Amino acid sequence: MSIDRAIAAEAAALRAHYVQTVLPIWRGPGFNSASQLPYEAVGADDHTPLPVTRYRAMACARQLFVFSQAGEAAHAEQLFHAMRRYFHDRQRGGWFYSVDAQGAPLDTTKDLYTHAFVIFACAHYAAATGDRDALDVIGDTASLVQARFAAHDGLLHAALEADFSVPRSGPLQNPLMHLTEAYLAAYETTGEPGYESTLAQLTQAVARNFVHTPTGAIAELPIGSADNRLEPGHQFEWFYLVKRAGPVVLGSGLMDDLTRAFDFAQRYGIDPQTGGVCAALDETGAVKDATQRIWAQTEYLRALATRGRAEDLETLALQIPRFQARFLHPRGWYECLSPAGEVARADMPSTTPYHLATAYAALPI
Repeated sequence: MSIDRAIAAEAAALRAHYVQTVLPIWRGPGFNSASQLPYEAVGADDHTPLPVTRYRAMACARQLFVFSQAGEAAHAEQLFHAMRRYFHDRQRGGWFYSVDAQGAPLDTTKDLYTHAFVIFACAHYAAATGDRDALDVIGDTASLVQARFAAHDGLLHAALEADFSVPRSGPLQNPLMHLTEAYLAAYETTGEPGYESTLAQLTQAVARNFVHTPTGAIAELPIGSADNRLEPGHQFEWFYLVKRAGPVVLGSGLMDDLTRAFDFAQRYGIDPQTGGVCAALDETGAVKDATQRIWAQTEYLRALATRGRAEDLETLALQIPRFQARFLHPRGWYECLSPAGEVARADMPSTTPYHLATAYAALPI
């Protein structure tokens, strides 16, 4: 069997588990049919929802993406309307971070990560259904982000007070990465050229402020910050996004940086025995956090498929069954493992199917 056919067969097994095991959780016990919101997490053994202390807009948006991509328009429509009903701040604009168990605003922080996922999810929902209201949400939210979250040097604050008056957090890598992902999706759905220029400006700002020059890796905090960290999973995630954006972000130089960052993350961040991707490295490549989170494993799969050299495909053919054996099980998945394979987090969050879906979509058919 050729390596392409072997990878396609392995990928088919991952997709079958996703369709037969993962999606039914979030249509059924993981979904509160009364509020039409996904629970934050369910138990690994019986899928019982964990006690409700909050519902997050980001979690609802990720589920909206998942079911839009899966072609389940009716369920996606419920999630779209619930997201707008509970999390949209009609008085001040933007989106609340979370609501409480009764659906009342809980954390009213204006969080860039949340706003990015609203744009991203609505872009996929609009592409799948043609919903005009979703297109309006994309445009309104993107305009608000650029106007209200602006910081210095083309960057954006990670979090603001509810009325946008005072920053709670300065620029951070992760929200900026997901905003890049969101603007890519918005451009692909709407075709509006403004997203191209915004993407170019955003990635240039990231390159100026977050790239660790010796390795090319994109740090979690602006370069020069105390106790900074380099996450292998985010190098793989950025590699995919910048590769996909192509000429739009060429001027940033990130493709060259991330080619080096890919090699750095692969050399120092992957357990050679198990293929497990660690959570974080320091700037020398020493392991800073050895926890193996499932999302980082999926980003490694997607990045290998995206780079697609012969040696990447050989690694991918080995890595998929390793991932399947370590992180998937008949009732779902393990969210976090220790390097020795001990379960570090047993419950299953509603946010993780997004990572599975995006990774599996990049694998050969």
